[in-house]
Amino acid sequence: MCVTCGCGPDEVLISDAHGAARNGGGGHHHPAHGHDHPHEHVHDEHVHDGHIHDTHGHAHSHGELVHAELHPHAHATPGEQRLVELEDRILAKNDAYAARNRTRFGAGGVFALNLLAGPGAGKTTLLVETLKALGGRVPAAVIEGDQQTQNDAERIRATGTPAVQVNTGKGCHLDAHMVGHALDELPLPPGGLLFIENVGNLVCPAAFDLGETRRVTLLSVTEGEDKPLKYPNIFETADLVLVTKVDLLPHLDIDMAAIERNIARVNPTAAILQCSSRGVPGLKAWLDWVADQRRQLLGTLAAEAERRAQALRASAGQAWGANGEATT
Repeated sequence: MCVTCGCGPDEVLISDAHGAARNGGGGHHHPAHGHDHPHEHVHDEHVHDGHIHDTHGHAHSHGELVHAELHPHAHATPGEQRLVELEDRILAKNDAYAARNRTRFGAGGVFALNLLAGPGAGKTTLLVETLKALGGRVPAAVIEGDQQTQNDAERIRATGTPAVQVNTGKGCHLDAHMVGHALDELPLPPGGLLFIENVGNLVCPAAFDLGETRRVTLLSVTEGEDKPLKYPNIFETADLVLVTKVDLLPHLDIDMAAIERNIARVNPTAAILQCSSRGVPGLKAWLDWVADQRRQLLGTLAAEAERRAQALRASAGQAWGANGEATT
């Protein structure tokens, strides 16, 4: 259970890429797994009315308590110290799964994007229109995160793109463990694109590394200028902040310059782009950014592979003498 926000250990359900329930029944269930990586389902604590209790199942946490106070203050109570230690332990476990996902992406040259936003910012519409614009020229797949329903995954599949739906139940975010299982259901051609649409939430998903190549936070112009200041964590971890629904600006009393100033105040290094999902022209800057970032990734991976190949060729060129010693 999330020790700060209270989302419960409800069953996580994962479909296959065509929407069918796995194992012929209720989809992929946590905590029952059949994978070759270890699962550490420990008895973890949660907080209720100031007391720490044990719960059995997946323990998820959020970054608000895991910051500079990982070394508890001298005035912290034993319960508070245990809470901070628990959060640190949970995020470390998530980071280990994220590292496995990242290695998997790198081995296949997969460019993985983690899309975060509040409900209604336009994540699914952006993905649908992006996939239509790509027109199958680049292999792509999608992981959809929602508490319930397969509605968004069905919209993605209608474009001809394979999509796995992860229903988190009472959970308020995806974690790296869920994504790892979803990947088992997805065809990921070498050099392809993977879009991960996180659960609509401006707080919790920011704390969880999924192993993504780049993190993108969406902010619609209808949400107002001050969202980056109210919910800084989800913006300060972004590589790109995508301001959506800009086609509505003529009908709104919104200061776009103020939105961009507030984003830069929270995250001065993030790229900021404006987009509209109404037609390819409104998507151009976004599509160009994705293409450029993917190109950089593949170039880096190709250069690394060439360095390894050169080292192997050099090793293969060595001769061995009769005494077994290598000579050149």
